[in-house]
This record gives sequence, C-alpha cells and structure tokens, in this order.
Amino acid sequence: MYITGARFPGRYIQAPGLIARLGEESKSLGSRALVILDNFLASRLDAAVRAGAAPLAVELMVHGGECSESEIARGVAAGKAASTDLVIGVGGGKALDTAKAVAFRLGGLPTVIVPTIAASDAPCSALAVVYRDDHTVDYDYFLPRNPDLVLVDTQIVAEAPARFLAAGIGDALATWYEAESSRQADAPNCWGTHGSPLAFHIARFCLDTIVENGADALAECDAGTAGPAFEKVVEANILLSGAGFESGGVAGAHAIHHGLCELPDVHHHLHGEKVAIGVLATLLIHGRRDEFRKVRDYCASVRLPTKLADIGIAEVTEEKLRKVGERACRPGEIMENEPIRITPDMVVAALRELV
Repeated sequence: MYITGARFPGRYIQAPGLIARLGEESKSLGSRALVILDNFLASRLDAAVRAGAAPLAVELMVHGGECSESEIARGVAAGKAASTDLVIGVGGGKALDTAKAVAFRLGGLPTVIVPTIAASDAPCSALAVVYRDDHTVDYDYFLPRNPDLVLVDTQIVAEAPARFLAAGIGDALATWYEAESSRQADAPNCWGTHGSPLAFHIARFCLDTIVENGADALAECDAGTAGPAFEKVVEANILLSGAGFESGGVAGAHAIHHGLCELPDVHHHLHGEKVAIGVLATLLIHGRRDEFRKVRDYCASVRLPTKLADIGIAEVTEEKLRKVGERACRPGEIMENEPIRITPDMVVAALRELV
C-alpha cells in the first residue's frame, strides 16, 4: 500500500510576549511540569519562565548543553522525582530535543516546546538528534508524536544574536531541496510514508519565504525588533521547515552535515551553517551549477557560509574530506534518499570545490 501523509505539532502559536502565557496555554496538557531550561539562558529567563508558567507547578532543570544519552537520563530522573505529567523545553535545539526525548521516555508525556532562537526546525518535529559527549552525532531519535504545543515568543527570539536566525535560514534552505530529492527518488519521509502534496507545497513556500524576506529579517533582528519580515522568517525557519522536512523527507544536505560533525573543526559552528554547506555540496554533486551559483550568492546575502573555511575547516586535508564522505554515505544513511547513488568520492570532490 502506497501511503502519503503529513504531520505537524498539535498547536503552533507565535507573537511577541507569549512567554507570559506559557502556563495558560499549557494547563490543558498537565499540571506538574518539568521545565528543561537552556543553560545559556537560565539566568536571563528563569524568572520569566516561572512567572509565565503559573498556574502550573514547576520543577526546573538547567540543561547541560548537549542532547546526549546522559542528559536525557538526567531529565528522566528529574521528571520521575517530581512526578511530572508534562515536559516543557525552553531554549535552543539541543535543550528542546532533550525535552522531547525525556517526555517520550517518561511514558509519552505531553510536550510543550518554547524555542528562544529560530536557528533550526527542531521545535516542531518528532525528532531528536542525539549526540555523543564528544559532540559528534550519535543517532537520529525518531519519536512517535510531535510536540503538543510550540509557543514562540518572537520578542525573545529577536533579542538573540542574528547569527542564530541566519543559521535557521540555512536549515530552512535545505527543506525544499531535500524534499524534492526525496520526491524524485520516491523515498519515504522520516516516519515511513511518502510526502503528501501539501508537504511539498509547504517546503516550497518555506524556500520562497526565506528568499523574499531573509535579508530584511536579519536587519530587523540586528535592531532587536520582531518586525514583519522577521515574523515571516521565524515561522518559515520553525514551522514551515519543520513540517516540510518531516513530511517531505530529508536527504543529502543533512547527510553531509552529519559527516561534517565528525570533524572537531566545526564544533563551534551552528547546525544550519553546516547544513548550508551540505546544500551547496549536494547541488555540485548533481551538476546543478547554475542553481549552485544562485544559492551560493543567496547564502552570502544572508550571512551563511559558502566555503569550508567559513565553518572552521581552515586546513583541508584528504583525510578530513574522506571522513566526512564516508560518514555521509554510510549504509542506511539519509543520503540514500537522493535520486542518484552518491558515493564518498562524490562528496569529497564536491567539498574540494568549496575550499
């Protein structure tokens, strides 16, 4: 049976100042919340989260920084100790992924996700990327359900450095290209069905939105303002990209991202920055040089990397490129969702052109 479909979070709401409504918007889901708060934001947002979470009873855990097995286990222990019936994640992608994994391991508890940056499409998805303690990717943790609520306070997001918004644009940039590769390859999406027509329309709308509004959104973010372009790009980075990748499919750009994460050189660079390099490399692999030049110029206009040196790989060696290529193309990897068979040699050759 050929099954198509799409999946989304239970609810998505977005506006400046929404953190003050966290408890009111979440109270239908539970009454005793474990809040996993990003360690970089703990001092800044602790009081706002506690005040906004009323009338919920709150147990607050400061996230350790990595979505790893050890951090997930710590969250599960904290949730059990507090007899929690709801998990709330507040912060960047790794804190949010940890919250999703913790909720699942606590018996499939409801999950509320509060992204404080728009640096990736992690908030809406039923996926957690689990890393090892050395910051290399361990595995993709596919979860049975999406968050019940995604609450985006765009004033908080606008006060974050614009580099995070640019990284989210990089992640969103991959959505259309990977969904289209998956469609051409007739490859399944993240949960084993095939993307519905709606999934591919969302992925295309995501690309059109960031292309039209990306540069203006970054200028608004520089000013700390949640302006009209900023609101559109935040929605594209989080909701459109999240639904587009999860329902449409993922492929080469994220496979190359996983390969790049094998190199210590890139560990101080953001997920979307590495994904943008993956998009450029994949276009080169497919021989789409006109599209490559167009996307490269766009990346430059929205502060995304276009060369390996831009993500920390200043010294390019055959050994490094081979390590990336082998990881990107290992058996069972999402590289297999591309419409042609891509080999490590092809990845290496494309990355050489990005020196």
